[in-house]
Amino acid sequence: MHQLSTTAAAGASTCDFAALRAREFGRLDALGLAYLDYAASALPGVSQLRAHHAFLVESVLGNPHSESAPSRASAEVIERARRLVLDFFDVDASTHDVCFTANTSAAIKLVAESYPFGARAGLLLTADNHNSMNGVREYARRAGARVRVVPLDHELRLRDAEPCLAGEAEHGGGLFALPAQSNFSGVRHPLALVTRARALGFQVLLDVAAYAPSHPLSLRECPADFAVLSFYKLFGYPTGLGALVARRDALALLRRPWFAGGTVEYVSVAADLHRLHPGHGGFEDGTPDFLGLAALAPGFALLEEVGLPRLGARISALTRHLIDRLAGLRHAGGSRVVRLYGPAGVVERGGTVSFNVQDASGKLVPYTAMETRARAAGVALRGGCFCNPGAAEAALEVDATRLAGCIEAGGDFSLTRLAACLGGAVGAVRISLGVASNLDDVERAVAVVASFAS
Repeated sequence: MHQLSTTAAAGASTCDFAALRAREFGRLDALGLAYLDYAASALPGVSQLRAHHAFLVESVLGNPHSESAPSRASAEVIERARRLVLDFFDVDASTHDVCFTANTSAAIKLVAESYPFGARAGLLLTADNHNSMNGVREYARRAGARVRVVPLDHELRLRDAEPCLAGEAEHGGGLFALPAQSNFSGVRHPLALVTRARALGFQVLLDVAAYAPSHPLSLRECPADFAVLSFYKLFGYPTGLGALVARRDALALLRRPWFAGGTVEYVSVAADLHRLHPGHGGFEDGTPDFLGLAALAPGFALLEEVGLPRLGARISALTRHLIDRLAGLRHAGGSRVVRLYGPAGVVERGGTVSFNVQDASGKLVPYTAMETRARAAGVALRGGCFCNPGAAEAALEVDATRLAGCIEAGGDFSLTRLAACLGGAVGAVRISLGVASNLDDVERAVAVVASFAS
């Protein structure tokens, strides 16, 4: 029988994860599901849903742009949610502001469309980034700004990040955009780069969507100018809500290219004038999701009960076990069944593991085959590039010139055609762990992978 390390056992002694799973996520076992797609979305606990439902049943909430009692009640819900987010990141309203958005992508876009890119204010991206971060380059290029990329090494960690920062600082700095944790490989990038970049004159846009669900983050100690996240990645519910957590001095640098309902102190059609609200008020377009924001308090309460340090220790132990089990799978001839991407250990990495299955000759099996078998076995995982082409290209060692030729070859684009042109894989399999994950889930996933052994 497989057992977890003493680290996980220590975590379990202060938080009964088995009891937590039975109480909050019992539907997983009732349905026979091993849910291992936390990097895509966390699962909400039953207590969150019940608490939110009870609050809505007992409350009368109106559009917060009015002055009635129901409207003021909604305004208080929104401001309480703002305070909870600031508390979660160890800062307060004296230095930071929270702009609620539809998701992480929308929060990134707020910064991208409003940042003062120019000849002396460029963009430095890491190759490991979600496409929502990669898209920032289009705003930078439209403004005539330099766009440069920090490459990755064989473990999919940043390579030469500090020299890249120093080199770009000579051209005026600008915006440095990176994830705290990779949604492809689980690598946790050094947060010391945030302080270093700011010292060189950059503003820093930090994607914490994959990092924050299982690791404490103090924006007091890690002074990113802009941090972005989606709440369903934190605790599964509500969907359709995210946030931009910004230093007030950094937020003041942004210049929005438009205005919308709710963002303005005044608008005149006749005089052709408008003025945006200061702070978050100028960035929250239209009517906020005041009913959804009422669900944040139960979500944060569940995370507080579990404790992020305990959760992080448990996920690290499960990840170590998963990596060891996958690395140990062999074909009859002794060759490995799995080609792992990223670090071989759990130092500076989260609970996300990406890999491909390979046959006895070393040829990669299409990730779709793994998805099909996993689905049949009741194991929920993900295949593809996970909206992170830079990390995928580095992991699969794709030649940039050949890739460009395949993409520009003409005809309708498809991953099948691209794979045929490249003569190899164009994606991977991803297993990602979270609060409800247990050893049985991991072993069920390993069994699916082992079924490819020959």
